[in-house]
Amino acid sequence: MSGKKPSGRHEEKRLSAAFVRTVKEPGFYGDGHGLHLKVDASGAKRWVQRLVIHGKRRDIGLGSASLVSLAEARETALQHRKTARAGDDPVAAKRRAMGVLSFEDAARKVHELSKPTWRNDKHGEQWLNTLTTYAFPALGSKRIDTITSADVLSALSPIWNEKPETARRVKQRIGTVFKWAMANGWRVDNPADTITKALPKHDRSNVEHRQALPYDQVGKALAAVRNSDAGMVTKLAFEFLILTATRSAETREALWSEIDLERAIWTIPGSRMKAKKPHRVPLSPRCLAILSEAKALKLIWPPFYRTELGGCRNQCAMLARRTHFEP
Repeated sequence: MSGKKPSGRHEEKRLSAAFVRTVKEPGFYGDGHGLHLKVDASGAKRWVQRLVIHGKRRDIGLGSASLVSLAEARETALQHRKTARAGDDPVAAKRRAMGVLSFEDAARKVHELSKPTWRNDKHGEQWLNTLTTYAFPALGSKRIDTITSADVLSALSPIWNEKPETARRVKQRIGTVFKWAMANGWRVDNPADTITKALPKHDRSNVEHRQALPYDQVGKALAAVRNSDAGMVTKLAFEFLILTATRSAETREALWSEIDLERAIWTIPGSRMKAKKPHRVPLSPRCLAILSEAKALKLIWPPFYRTELGGCRNQCAMLARRTHFEP
């Protein structure tokens, strides 16, 4: 190749737009940052950037000079050089960028991948529904590698003080999506973490927790439940829940296959436990009597919630709100 390759000091911006337009002699004309204009014997002109990436020289084509201006070629070459100096391969980074998802698509992908880890379907639905309501309007259509901390701040600010608990969950779920993007090489930061100090701290001093019922009032509570207008399924489930000291979902979604009546043991599988570990519950004589009564009444139990009046879960919730016991 006949030579116009510069020697000596590597100065930046050696070429001009007029030179690029008029040069006809074949050669390799340097501009700076490894950028060269290559002129072929046929008169065709194209941009080539020569870089050292991971210790090896690479020539990267940047397009035809008739389609890519000198200014555009310089900007691309500068970005490539910055990427290479940071230890990444500009070509590989470009290939990754071509497959980068939008925030909404990435969130749905994370949701799908996380299905096996959800405690239940409701939890999985809530995870995605909160993002749909509060994050997708501001972030959903944006490519996940282009979203800034300002974008995330803009999405969370309207609900941060108005709905603090929801806002904290949305922030955590947005952060989970960004962590997945980082693992895929689409980001090197998590904007949901960087905005933490930009958001005001929530005052939790006025949070009202549900009151615990003193143990010596439990008998009175059970008597009130038995005399209430709640359905029989609810009454049995409510008492069974108290006697086994389990969570509502664990009782409502129990299966006969989990219960060993002969040994008086109820083994709750790890998939339905918050700690994800199997839990064995000894069944008292009264628990066995409740189970026997449920069978005698031919109730579909367990699970309770598929039976009368639209579900024991709703009845239990209403009962808890209606019934108040003074310590």
